[in-house]
Amino acid sequence: MFGADKGNIDSEDRRLDGKDLCIGIVQARFNAGVTDALAAACKAELLQLGLAEKNIHHLTVPGALEIPIALQAMAEKARYDALIALGCIIRGETYHFELVANESAAGVTRLGLDYQIPIANAILTTEDMAQAVARQVDKGRDAARVAVEMANFLDTV
Repeated sequence: MFGADKGNIDSEDRRLDGKDLCIGIVQARFNAGVTDALAAACKAELLQLGLAEKNIHHLTVPGALEIPIALQAMAEKARYDALIALGCIIRGETYHFELVANESAAGVTRLGLDYQIPIANAILTTEDMAQAVARQVDKGRDAARVAVEMANFLDTV
């Protein structure tokens, strides 16, 4: 278990220590203004957590529905400690929003379970562009922290 009492600071440091990790990022290009900001915040946080730049592999795909297949290709390489999905789906006037949001999320989750690799899902699903912009930096950072923590967690199980 990850520490109690004064051990929390040290155990948190270990949970978020990325120096020995290799992480893959798949970014959708659709809504690029948002996904570029997600990626920049994510990469900056990974570097802050100690990952070497050479151990951050960043790929782009057209949209959120293409993210799972790229993640699968990366997972099959078995060289990553964790993966990160970055995308932005904004509600429109049709059912397409629900389809893309549900299918991309299901694909990401299934891959993590099938390949037993942590995948931080930062595919934003928002009502409008303002909500996406409001979340882009924090969710990019969060994804980096989740990926590092879960990669380190799996090493302890």
